[in-house]
Amino acid sequence: MKELQPVNQNVLLDITEKEKEQKTSGGIIIPDTAKEKSRLARVAGLSTIENVEIAIGDTVLFKEYSGTETDFEGKKYLLIPYSDILAKVVETETI
Repeated sequence: MKELQPVNQNVLLDITEKEKEQKTSGGIIIPDTAKEKSRLARVAGLSTIENVEIAIGDTVLFKEYSGTETDFEGKKYLLIPYSDILAKVVETETI
């Protein structure tokens, strides 16, 4: 089995999207080229990084025009510098 392993303080994000057709309330189908890309993704791999604040499996928010997209074994990934991660999505209890 092969896997992508990031190096040089990079993070591998899984950006594979579920194939879901989007429509407007009027029934117009929105083509893939017109859809806004999500800036949230699941961490799929980490290089060796000191004082890392994320882990594999976490969902993170990243900079809009960051990284390099690649397809690998049927999945779509984004390889970005660790410094381009803006936030980690965490669950909190409601009061």
